Amino acid sequence: MTRRLALLLGLLGVGVALATAVVLATAPHLIVALDDAWNLEMVEWRNPVLTGSALVMNVLGGGWVATILTPLLVAALAWIARGWRGALFSLIVFLASAGLVQLVKKALGRDRPQDLLIASDFGSFPSGHTAHAATFAVVLWLLFPTLWVAIGGAVWTMAMGFSRTVLSVHWFSDTVGGALIGAGAALLVAAVLWRWVWLPAELEAPGGRSADPPR
Repeated sequence: MTRRLALLLGLLGVGVALATAVVLATAPHLIVALDDAWNLEMVEWRNPVLTGSALVMNVLGGGWVATILTPLLVAALAWIARGWRGALFSLIVFLASAGLVQLVKKALGRDRPQDLLIASDFGSFPSGHTAHAATFAVVLWLLFPTLWVAIGGAVWTMAMGFSRTVLSVHWFSDTVGGALIGAGAALLVAAVLWRWVWLPAELEAPGGRSADPPR
């Protein structure tokens, strides 16, 4: 990953999500058919095990766990791996992702599926849970850029998106938009604060020499 590629992918992710929001506001019939079909399929798939798992994911991806616990845990890992700048970077990413999600939610005001199984806040697009999962995945990969971290993050994000449609609390396109915004926001912040992401903690010690990060 280079700074230029992070910027390009971040702009692409957020841009596609915002374009989807525009389509939903102006020509929703282009997307609604797929969303309706997916939602009906998820209703058919529901069973106690799948629904129970989705409810667990609902707790792990929202509320105080997502807004407080997860960012602080990731910040602690970032402090170890990249020093205080890495920790601050991770917190800024979570704030930027959540802020962008709420901005789009309020601007679009999309209705949620009528057969949702849990109560939720205003605005269906994008999925905040899925955006948070994608942000979490990208930040961890930036801190620990290994194949297994990338695979684990991708699986976690897809599982979170799937769980939101199982509960019919989101449409399929909501989860795709959430993943794009979450990942895109993380990459955009990383591009802006590139040295903070790649500066090892030991180089921040007094007398340490800062190595040039990847370009």
